Amino acid sequence: MTSSIMGLFDDVVDDQALNNTVDRFREREIALPTFAQLADPSTMPAGVMDALAGVGPDDPDPRNLWRVNWYNDASRTGRTDVPAYLEIPSELSGVDAKILLALGNKFPMIRAHKVLAAYACLAPRIVTGAFDPTTHRAVWPSTGNYARGGVAISRIMGCRGMAVLPEGMSQERFDWLNEWTSGPEDIIRTTGTESNVKEIYDACNELAKDSTNVILNQFSEFANHLGHYFVTGRALEHIYEAAGGGNLVSFVSASGSGGTIAAGDYLKERHGSRIVAVEALECPTMLYNGYGEHNIQGIGDKHIPLIQNVMNTDDVVAISDQATDTLLLLFNTEAGKQYLVSQGLDATFVDQLQHLGFSSIANMLAAIKVAKLHNYGAGDVIVTVATDGFELYRSEVDKITSRDHPGGFDDMAAAAAYARFIEGVDTDHTVDLGAIGRNRIFNLGYYTWVEQQGVDFDSFEARRSQSFWTDLHGHVTRWDDQIAEFNHRTGVSVD
Repeated sequence: MTSSIMGLFDDVVDDQALNNTVDRFREREIALPTFAQLADPSTMPAGVMDALAGVGPDDPDPRNLWRVNWYNDASRTGRTDVPAYLEIPSELSGVDAKILLALGNKFPMIRAHKVLAAYACLAPRIVTGAFDPTTHRAVWPSTGNYARGGVAISRIMGCRGMAVLPEGMSQERFDWLNEWTSGPEDIIRTTGTESNVKEIYDACNELAKDSTNVILNQFSEFANHLGHYFVTGRALEHIYEAAGGGNLVSFVSASGSGGTIAAGDYLKERHGSRIVAVEALECPTMLYNGYGEHNIQGIGDKHIPLIQNVMNTDDVVAISDQATDTLLLLFNTEAGKQYLVSQGLDATFVDQLQHLGFSSIANMLAAIKVAKLHNYGAGDVIVTVATDGFELYRSEVDKITSRDHPGGFDDMAAAAAYARFIEGVDTDHTVDLGAIGRNRIFNLGYYTWVEQQGVDFDSFEARRSQSFWTDLHGHVTRWDDQIAEFNHRTGVSVD
């Protein structure tokens, strides 16, 4: 498997490109954080917080690179000792197990944790001369948040970025891209919605014919896996510890690009927790080898990502977009919130549910399913991620309401939603994989990566072994050394 497909660059690829990049970063006063610093912001230089004073979290300012971590406070301008998270009370979940959701909408610029994946993919290319910001354009294929994260990271790194995403994604995503890209030519809308990932790949294969376009495919860039393994994994462990510890039994995550779920590898190694992959019931690729369309935006599917460590996955759970669509209304309308309070939920907690977007709600419901599937109880802890919040889906409320509740989402609709999609959570559409299930899912990836995208067979097969994945970890240490050396060459400091 070539470095250009994997995104694994250890040595300098092009001296001239690296020299050009050093000059660009020196001129624009851009300093890069290491992966270790993003995993533990307390190790950042003492001057970071002073440098960030007066910089808005959504400003296109290179200093916001230092906010690409899980430790931003509620205002997203300061730093917390523990990453922001939401604990789901048993009154809502119906289970005794503790369910913890890390809040991704505290990240800068895009209010979603995919900006971390984008940084993880571009930074190693920057410090090895594999990407020249003076000549190259960064192309970010995605079903939404990663493309936005890539455009944001590109812009504040002095690069030009292009987003490639399905035309059916939320209007908020496109509104944001219109403000951050150089022009409409840097937004490519492909056919379809969440499940139409191949159409994104096809567009990128055309773009790759121009050598000035560098494709940073989150589904095959192993830096995406590694960034979440080291940075998100440690943040989730910190949340678990701060919430009182206990028996960390499962990590639950929509499979998406295969990046976030890598945090499960980190937690499994340290705590023995199970790794649970989540997908849409309307497109149950892993569960049933199925296909279809759905509206759980942010979990592109109908294929198996190259960077997903399938052979380390324990369970697969499918959630219907009927549930996520309806609960978005329940959690974010006055009728819905009033009903939740009437059921004994604390009003302050109910207000916090605005931090859950579609895929976040899917992860929460999947965690409840897993608790019921394995009979988890008091003392057991399930950790998951709220990728983004309601602020990215306000336009969806009117669409869902007019389609499903033409008379309006009222008290009766709220009661029905609660009964069906909260109290009615069951263990249907779940599977404990075992060896046969893991191999079945792994084999599905052959058709995308070997037959369609040209990955050589031996490299594809190497991913069956866990040693392949653990051997990747040394790249991050090397990248951190190169980032430190790069910052030294630019002379840009935040001390």
